[in-house]
Amino acid sequence: MTNSECLNEYEVYLRDIKKASDNTLSSYLRDIRQTGEYLDTHTDVRFESATEAELEEYTEWMKSQGKSVPTVARAIASIKNFYRFLLSEGIVETNPALGLVPERAEQKLPQILTGKEVELLLEQPECSDLKGYRDRAMLELLYATGIRVSELIALDVPDVNIPAGFIRCRGHDKERIIPLYPAAVRALKEYVEFIRPQMIASADEPSLFVNVSGERMSRQGFWKIIKTYQQKAKIEKTITPHTLRHSFAAHLLENGADLRSIQEMLGHADISSTQVYSQLVKKQIKDVYNKAHPRA
Repeated sequence: MTNSECLNEYEVYLRDIKKASDNTLSSYLRDIRQTGEYLDTHTDVRFESATEAELEEYTEWMKSQGKSVPTVARAIASIKNFYRFLLSEGIVETNPALGLVPERAEQKLPQILTGKEVELLLEQPECSDLKGYRDRAMLELLYATGIRVSELIALDVPDVNIPAGFIRCRGHDKERIIPLYPAAVRALKEYVEFIRPQMIASADEPSLFVNVSGERMSRQGFWKIIKTYQQKAKIEKTITPHTLRHSFAAHLLENGADLRSIQEMLGHADISSTQVYSQLVKKQIKDVYNKAHPRA
């Protein structure tokens, strides 16, 4: 079977059997396509006849080209998944990717904003026009809940319960209820009742947050909003939509929230994903100690 035939079979499997998302499908196919190109140009073997040594040579070649540890690790994961598929289909008799072991990347602690920096950022939208009211509601909601930007822009109007002060968020096939603090409730109430009706393109638009065309806000659109207010606030740290998510979790932990509750609100499947914030808070305490203690 040719490489292109193997790739086509794999694409059908990912799309129709595994129901992979567009991003996952694109990422896996790109990794495997690049693996095939390497085998073609450096070894002259097909996927079905590649050996473990040749696949290991490919990962070493990637490192020599300056690919990062996470990039190589992702490629190895893609290759392993691909060969599991080939084995299950009887296209290969043994799995040459079985022995591939990715290097452990040094875990970098996420950057967070201080409480003062958060306040400064949230103060930036000027409620002098429709966009300002919308932006204030989006930023308040993001920091109030710690949801992902993809979840933020996917919210529909019925997902928000303003009288009860919570939102219903759907992510990774799981629904979760997240409370809102009073300032976020006020900003949302004002936006939903008075601003959004003037911004939507049609009365049946379901999206909670819309762009200037009256349609659902995009990830790119919200990214630009964040960057605009970072510059306006003159905050030197690089702020992304995920920065507010990290700040939300770290600030809750600093103020006594337990990890399990934070895990539930963030929608982490594994508690280990949430435990990184414990390390972050401990590091901050140590930094404060080293800076402030007279004998440190």
